[in-house]
Amino acid sequence: MRIQFCGAARTVTGSSHLIILNNGFKILLDCGMFQGHDDKDESNQKFLFRPEEIDVMILSHAHIDHTGRIPKLVKEGFKGKIICTSATNELSSIMLLDSAFIQEKDAQYLSKKRIKKNLPPVSPLYSVEEAKSSLQNFFSIQYEQWFPVNENVQVLLRDNGHILGSGSVNLRINEDGREIKVAFTGDIGRPNRPILKDPIRMEQSDIVISESTYGGRIHESFPDDKEHLFEVIKRTCVERKGKIIIPAFSIGRTQEIVYMLDQLHHEKNLDPIPVYVDSPLSTNATSIYRKHPECFDEQIFNYIKNDPDPFGFNNLHYITEVEESKRLNTTTEASIIISASGMAEAGRVVHHISNHMENPNNTILIVGYCAEGSLGARIRSGEKDFKLYGEEKKLKAHVELMDSFSAHGDQKEMLSFLDNLERSQLQRLYLVHGDYEDAQLPFKKILEANRFQNIFIPEKGTTESF
Repeated sequence: MRIQFCGAARTVTGSSHLIILNNGFKILLDCGMFQGHDDKDESNQKFLFRPEEIDVMILSHAHIDHTGRIPKLVKEGFKGKIICTSATNELSSIMLLDSAFIQEKDAQYLSKKRIKKNLPPVSPLYSVEEAKSSLQNFFSIQYEQWFPVNENVQVLLRDNGHILGSGSVNLRINEDGREIKVAFTGDIGRPNRPILKDPIRMEQSDIVISESTYGGRIHESFPDDKEHLFEVIKRTCVERKGKIIIPAFSIGRTQEIVYMLDQLHHEKNLDPIPVYVDSPLSTNATSIYRKHPECFDEQIFNYIKNDPDPFGFNNLHYITEVEESKRLNTTTEASIIISASGMAEAGRVVHHISNHMENPNNTILIVGYCAEGSLGARIRSGEKDFKLYGEEKKLKAHVELMDSFSAHGDQKEMLSFLDNLERSQLQRLYLVHGDYEDAQLPFKKILEANRFQNIFIPEKGTTESF
């Protein structure tokens, strides 16, 4: 058996890992899009394998850095099942169609500029129609039920508490008369977070592929973040009469922020301050959240007894139309605007940042991880000078960071998630989905201090044999 690391290797985005059995059967874990990096366009164009040779794909969750190249995979010849939970299936459908729409618009914009320079037009990575076609390959299974992929491979998805429908991948592989257990953490969620159930640890395994996004950090504790958010609102909207712009992932982060604002609405009376969720994708994702209460934790179930809709309150407005979105940039009212994308790479939030960043009364609130090179990462790192939509902009708005909203477990939480693994049985532990210097090396040291051995940090393209 071999494992080839095709993405999210010594970086965070582009999650993709290929398992090749001795009989030639090929299992692809995730097929994500590269984001933020200078070479992202080139990386997204090229697979390190032949898509038509992949027999099955297993998807950990719906975020674009794990799903974003699925339509391209199908377009280039993949014909197998894409196995995931039903919630991931539904969320992936809206994510991939949205991704395709953005790519078509970006390609049209770039093509106009290139044609003026007598250069050939560019094509999107995939079209909306190609994204729709890829959805036919999705196949849903339930948590905690072993599913036979074929006569030699079984898969179990276990709730890892990252976003709605997310799961770790647990494989039992019969290879040449021996059973090999392989586990992929996907993105590890956090215990005691609002909305979703706590992560459930994986099956005991021989080989583990683990994410390491926050391997070098400890998050702000949950009891503080609601009060922190309230303080940001008070300083910005009440005292300075400004706006808060929140770049937020449409799946997971947006719902958590809205739920927290719902609680503050009841506890602190935020009636005078309008809140806008400006994203058709976020609106659709929230509807899917409402359809999957089986993923909710006990806390939100108790909350629903008194408030049947934790994602709706007075003065909360879900925006879908473009003209409504544009009006948000011309109003002077103190308000909160939650908009995608979470890394401020594309989408409506970039327009909101561009239109509001030079007003010192406003606040840009960064609520999670931003890949290196993305607009969100540049803002959170302290840069002041930007060029957006052809205009030079200076960042004068306040910048607030709230990593407590992160859906990724921090160093302690990831260690706890892995801590049930029997060290003597674990042959290899691979760290992926993390920055090499800031996350993976510190996490490797912590793991070694906790008696884990045979820890490897593969580079992109590395192939390991067993």
